[in-house]
Amino acid sequence: MTDETVRLDCDALLFDLDGVLVDSTACVEHTWRAWASRHGLDAATILRVAHGRRASDTLRVIAPHLDASAELAALVGHEARTIEGLAEVPGARALLDALPRGRWAVVTSGVRAVAEHRLRYFGLPVPAVMVCADEVTHGKPDPEGYLAAAARLGFVPAQCVVVEDAPAGLEAARAANMRVIAVATTYPPEALSGADVVTRALNALTVRVHGGDPACLEVEVRITTTQS
Repeated sequence: MTDETVRLDCDALLFDLDGVLVDSTACVEHTWRAWASRHGLDAATILRVAHGRRASDTLRVIAPHLDASAELAALVGHEARTIEGLAEVPGARALLDALPRGRWAVVTSGVRAVAEHRLRYFGLPVPAVMVCADEVTHGKPDPEGYLAAAARLGFVPAQCVVVEDAPAGLEAARAANMRVIAVATTYPPEALSGADVVTRALNALTVRVHGGDPACLEVEVRITTTQS
């Protein structure tokens, strides 16, 4: 195996949160498994739908017979308090510290209360622009969230690069006409083949600021390839 580096220039980086900046996979799966058990539903079926999507959208798909508002409130209330199953993502803090304020955003399928809880728990900055599940009409894979983040930062979509871990988010970024770096933390690389670059970990990314006015972000992504 050998390492190679891919370089992408952009005006701004837009990050998914869960599975990218914060490792919440165990927390999310525990929450949905407990919920499925209470309602006599199959957890494996739910988890195939839930990753990368708003909880409200997941509920509409897998449990249309339930009171979605009440169920969502219970799920959000739990996730906005718990730290069980949360883990730090190596490289997240260093990467965000290297980015100028106003040149990055978070676009998450979680609601704001949950997103801010998870960022603050790990001492990560809450960005000036964060688009959350409870602030958009349509969640991923719809591009609304990513388009809103680019507009609020003041950059055109084509000059933004998205960092994602789930097919629904990748599809949203593509629909927004943005390039995508996929990190294979939640899904295997083959499930993320539509990305411009696929790497195995966030700490494979480094960012440099260079160029004129305004400065450009140069993102380097280290990927490991298998030689035949």
